[in-house]
Amino acid sequence: MGNCHTVGPNEALVVSGGCCGSDEKTYVVGGWSWAWWLISDIQRITLEIMTLQPKCEDVETAEGVAITVTGVAQVKVMTDNELLAYACEQFLGKSVTEIKSVILQTLEGHLRSILGTLTVEQIYQDRDRFAALVREVAAPDVGRMGIEILSFTIKDVYDKVEYLSSLGKSQTAAVQRDADIGVAEAERDAGIREAECKKEMMDVKFLADTKMADSKRGLEMQKAAFNQEVNTKKAEAQLAYELQAAKEQQKIRLEEIEIEVVQRKKQIIIEEKEINRTEKELIATVKRPAEAEAYKMQQLAEGQKMKTVLTAQAEAEKIRCIGEAEAGSIEAIGKAEAEKMRLKAEAYQHYGEAAKTALVLEALPKIASKVAAPLSRTSEIVILSGDGGRVTSEVNRLLAELPVSVNALTGVDLMKIPLLQKMTNPQA
Repeated sequence: MGNCHTVGPNEALVVSGGCCGSDEKTYVVGGWSWAWWLISDIQRITLEIMTLQPKCEDVETAEGVAITVTGVAQVKVMTDNELLAYACEQFLGKSVTEIKSVILQTLEGHLRSILGTLTVEQIYQDRDRFAALVREVAAPDVGRMGIEILSFTIKDVYDKVEYLSSLGKSQTAAVQRDADIGVAEAERDAGIREAECKKEMMDVKFLADTKMADSKRGLEMQKAAFNQEVNTKKAEAQLAYELQAAKEQQKIRLEEIEIEVVQRKKQIIIEEKEINRTEKELIATVKRPAEAEAYKMQQLAEGQKMKTVLTAQAEAEKIRCIGEAEAGSIEAIGKAEAEKMRLKAEAYQHYGEAAKTALVLEALPKIASKVAAPLSRTSEIVILSGDGGRVTSEVNRLLAELPVSVNALTGVDLMKIPLLQKMTNPQA
């Protein structure tokens, strides 16, 4: 089972799929077609004329002048089966707005590229040729989409630097200059013709008045004066014309200078913006990181400096405390030694001679051990002497010198001890 679908002349019906599973598409314009349920796919595409308004803003021409151009284009989908198939392949299922957007972008791209190859004068003075060139270049691209450009016209051409206005002023000045030249030339020809007529008249008169010498001389003088006046007027007219032409040329040059000044100002503004952008970029990429790194290094240096100062202060405080403790310890030990010596001195004052002798005798073994310490490492002592009595005398001499050494070391006189007196002096 199926349905019958009809379309008007402003639409195309696209039927895909058939009863035998075929993928062939059928295109119907202003007619009807049969479609099977659940098998055939029915879609429509508009054939109406679509109006587009392409616009290219601030596009530089071949001379570098930025202008804005707007146009009006009438396009539609072509009904030829092959081209309609192209259009369906590109736009089937899309809305009219989407189709217009694609075609508009294509036209604007070609319009922009063509603007870059022409001068402002070519675009402004011959719009029809410019529009025909856009149609000629864009037609193949949109044709491959199944779209036909019915018409394309330039709606408006303008710029923001008053270049076109200056161009119109220069053309007006040129027309006015040509008109002034034509008037001056006409006046010059009229004056020349008038002089020739008067000259002919005077010649006739001279022939008639040949016998009147005085009259002829007078007429010649008048002719000379007249010719001088005519030549003077001619010279004045020529000078006035040249002066006016120079003034007009000066005005044209002033207009050209103003145009150059405007263009230069625009270029300076662009260069200033580029300089500002580069400066900000350098600040962001070089100066700021450098400042941050310098600040970081400064903070690290300050921290290291503070750490070193605190460490030095702590070390100094430690040394001072140790010194104070050692000084206190030394002072306490000194005081204790002094007190010990004082107490010993007081005790020695209370000792008698017997007690002093006992102390000396107690110290003698220690003294002897210190004196004999080097001899403790000696295994044998041999005294060489040829006389046996000499050995005895040497021993007695050592014993006699011992009290003197003890007195020098301890201040105790051993000679006052009775027992030692007997040992050192057996005769007593």
